[in-house]
Amino acid sequence: MLRQRVITALILVGIMFAALVAPGPWPFALVTLALLAAGAWEWGRLNGAAETVSLALGGLMLLAGIGAVVSGWAGTSLGGLWWVAVAAWTLGGALVLRRGVPAWPHAPRVLRWLAGLVLLMLAWAALIEARAVGINFMLSMLCVVWMADVAAYFGGKAFGRRKLAPAISPGKSWEGVWSGMAGVLLLALVWMALDRSFGFDGPSLYTRLVQAHGWFVTALALLALCMLSVVGDLVESLVKRAAGAKDSSRLLPGHGGVLDRVDALLPVMPAVLALLSLVPR
Repeated sequence: MLRQRVITALILVGIMFAALVAPGPWPFALVTLALLAAGAWEWGRLNGAAETVSLALGGLMLLAGIGAVVSGWAGTSLGGLWWVAVAAWTLGGALVLRRGVPAWPHAPRVLRWLAGLVLLMLAWAALIEARAVGINFMLSMLCVVWMADVAAYFGGKAFGRRKLAPAISPGKSWEGVWSGMAGVLLLALVWMALDRSFGFDGPSLYTRLVQAHGWFVTALALLALCMLSVVGDLVESLVKRAAGAKDSSRLLPGHGGVLDRVDALLPVMPAVLALLSLVPR
């Protein structure tokens, strides 16, 4: 299993790196679009869709994304729509988690399919806009979630006592959440020091926020992003539990499915772009 995980991770990193450094932004846009379109296919399967419907969801996302690339819409700011996405994840996620696993299958299937498709599309659009802002900015955005996840894992292992959501994800603890937050704040300090020492291609998320709003507001914003990452993770865990599935699919050997790898990123990426709208350019 570990060997499979490592090999799959290396292949994915290689593909992403090649797309990222390719001339122009569109190789990266199309590779990530294909990845999240696979996530749309997984979402349909987890929510009771027939295989043809699940494939149609993935195909619809592919067509919409290609249309956005060809028309030049991809990479442009969606402005206030990012705040709508934040509200949807905050209020909708809280409602879904409060109602719990038994209530999820009773929601209209078509509504669930469309909600997943829209949220995946918004996440992709946020990723492409972040790439247009700068690679340093985009990586600092992604690393909020990755650091929160890694620090939460080790903090939960070492200190975990109080369960966060035992009916949805028994392995998660409040101590893990606090550890993840501490890890992200430390990451921000280190990254800002690197911003000052190296030119990169522009300031990171952390530097932009501190320059515009100071450290206190930046810390609050980063803690909020950590909480949103937890919401994304728990919502996907709830959907899988309602479907009786361990993984969203087996597309990524050793890792499960695409949604298993990007669930915590889905609410965070639009939220970062919403925060960016508050920073003078």
